[in-house]
Amino acid sequence: MTNLRFREDGSFRVLQMADIQDGPNVLPDTIRLIREAIRKADPDLVVFTGDQIRGYDPAYIDTFLRRRGEEPGARVRAITEVEAKLRGIKRRARNRVNNRLLAMKSDGSNPDAQQTASTASTTSTLVYSTTSDPQDVPTTLDELMDETRDKVRRTFAGFLGPVIEAEVPFAATYGNHDFQCGILADEQDGIYREFPGCLNPVDSLEPGTFALPIEASDGSGRVAMSVMMVNSGDYAGKPEENDAQYPAYVVNPRGLDLADSDGYGTPSPEAIDWLGAVQSELGERNGDGKPVPAIAFQHIPPQEFYDCLKEVPAWTPNAVEGARTHAGHCYVLNHEICRPGSRLGEAIGCADENVGEVDALREAGGYFALFCGHDHKNAFVGHAHGIDLGYAPTCGFECYGPKSRYRGIRLFEFHESNPAGYVTRMLTWGDLVGRYSSNEVRVWFEDHCVTGAISMRNELRRPQVFAVLSGAMSLGFMAVIRSLVKKR
Repeated sequence: MTNLRFREDGSFRVLQMADIQDGPNVLPDTIRLIREAIRKADPDLVVFTGDQIRGYDPAYIDTFLRRRGEEPGARVRAITEVEAKLRGIKRRARNRVNNRLLAMKSDGSNPDAQQTASTASTTSTLVYSTTSDPQDVPTTLDELMDETRDKVRRTFAGFLGPVIEAEVPFAATYGNHDFQCGILADEQDGIYREFPGCLNPVDSLEPGTFALPIEASDGSGRVAMSVMMVNSGDYAGKPEENDAQYPAYVVNPRGLDLADSDGYGTPSPEAIDWLGAVQSELGERNGDGKPVPAIAFQHIPPQEFYDCLKEVPAWTPNAVEGARTHAGHCYVLNHEICRPGSRLGEAIGCADENVGEVDALREAGGYFALFCGHDHKNAFVGHAHGIDLGYAPTCGFECYGPKSRYRGIRLFEFHESNPAGYVTRMLTWGDLVGRYSSNEVRVWFEDHCVTGAISMRNELRRPQVFAVLSGAMSLGFMAVIRSLVKKR
């Protein structure tokens, strides 16, 4: 595995790419943004902080998992079904049979094998197909999973292309949508390692949770800093509870973002304990027992991110309404603790439960920052609880998010003499490419997507939206008045 090291001038640059969230055919705009950011930053490391895969994309509809532990393709979102029809993706018959039985040969040694295979071929269920061939025959789950694996490789190859071309090492953790394609994180980890430059270790605590020590520039092997990748989980709730909630999930419009009544997940207890244990290991490696300066990256933010905000009255322009445990309260950035250039575009989508991750970071020592993705429109950096808490917005163009010019990739510049005194800034589409993407109509709808009452109220707090609606209502009112005057 590649040893990361500070440059001779003592610098080290990291790019955080969040929420690419695309299917097998990664959009050219996303690839262009990644390529331009790498060209601009000349990074030493790229970190992907989850939701690289748009697990609910129609391309993965045959093997879609609403939650881990369910049958692939059995519980598909209504919105995905609509998108599948719009793309011409049709249903496909799948054999309900033990795939090993289908592989058995009817050679006389097993007189029941031929009858079993014959019976199995007539026992099928409908799932979706990403092929347009009307002559499709029933297929097995194993075959569908192999197809999905190939699609995952194509997704990875798409967004990793510019990274590999530039020969930059990379590491990836996971979000709440990656597994929904049907391929779980442990297998995705293996697929990532098929690509040159991947630093995801085989022996990590769990997929997406591992340390990337960065050695001093003098070649001594001393760890001057570490990047910590943390798997922040996906969804809360147990399988039996999720089964009971499924009918409500289907009819609930908030199901568009797949956050049902249990909400989002959290790092595992083992991962929380690891945050301290890994610092002890690095201290032993350096021979002084001291924690090393460290920055952590993960997907879902903890509840403490709300402490970077300030509660305001509901009518405050550009305020956002909190989600779930923070619903009914409106917030804006607290500029006293947030860095210049910070942006708040939506509620913080944290878990309902606080598992004490920020406390664990503080108690372990050495940690100076925690950066996340998940909430595509947020790009702020605040300082709360003695640690920097920050976001990178989406760098993809196949998912909801802010205007094209605000989608981007976060650059970090560290110096080995004081890693905690890092500099960070956004490399946005607007700065690197231009104001508009190749499909501004889609981006406009993604920026103004309304999935419920909260998002509608948030839209109305945007001054431009309110002004347009007010103007339209005024014109309509004037038209009514004129029509009444003419009738007299």
